[in-house]
Amino acid sequence: CAEYPKTFYLGTLLMTPERRRAIWAIYVRCRRTDELVDGPNASHITPTALDRWESRLEDLFQGRPFDMLDAALSDTVVKFPIDIQPFKDMIEGMRMDLRKSRYKNFDELYLYCYYVAGTVGLMSVSVMGIAPESKASTESVYNAALALGIANQLTNILRDVGEDARRGRVYLPQDELTEAGLSDEDIFAAKVTDKWRLFMKEQIKRARMFFDEAEKGVTELSSASRWPVWASLLLYRQILDEIEANDYD
Repeated sequence: CAEYPKTFYLGTLLMTPERRRAIWAIYVRCRRTDELVDGPNASHITPTALDRWESRLEDLFQGRPFDMLDAALSDTVVKFPIDIQPFKDMIEGMRMDLRKSRYKNFDELYLYCYYVAGTVGLMSVSVMGIAPESKASTESVYNAALALGIANQLTNILRDVGEDARRGRVYLPQDELTEAGLSDEDIFAAKVTDKWRLFMKEQIKRARMFFDEAEKGVTELSSASRWPVWASLLLYRQILDEIEANDYD
């Protein structure tokens, strides 16, 4: 989504300089991790390369950054109580992408979405900060952040069905496709049928449920940190509207 980095950047301008630098350090690390399996050199990436990337992660968390971008995140984890586990889990999602191109059911797909996107929410909460006046539990704020990551990734999947199919990938629950009377061949054929429309309506409905869950947590964040999160939520939720307006094509 080309609009996302620009909108997110504008949203971060309202944050304090320290929080803004920290969020961008996290964002850059996530982009670099994603590029390993989704970028121009993705065809050359091996499990060993991901292991090396994880070792670099451990080094930067211990104050031994490899380059300037690593140093920015290394500085961030000193200043904010950021856990390494979501970063490790994101790398696990990249490993999953190397070995899997189908997901049997939504539980499997949810795990993938957690690894590659839900983790971003968990990385960010401690930097964003919870509003002093918030009555919500810390757990509920983290759950909302997780829900936003899941919602965004489900939206990516629904938007990119055709593009993923051209790469031989189907990020849709196989059991739900079967139940809808659809198969991988239908996905590859890229024909919009009544069966496809009904299937997509259910997928969009589920993604919107995660957005609704995420929305509950945005107002609990510190006031200056809400805007980039709102930007993400509104921009991605709008993509679902556009899919519907385009007749699920």
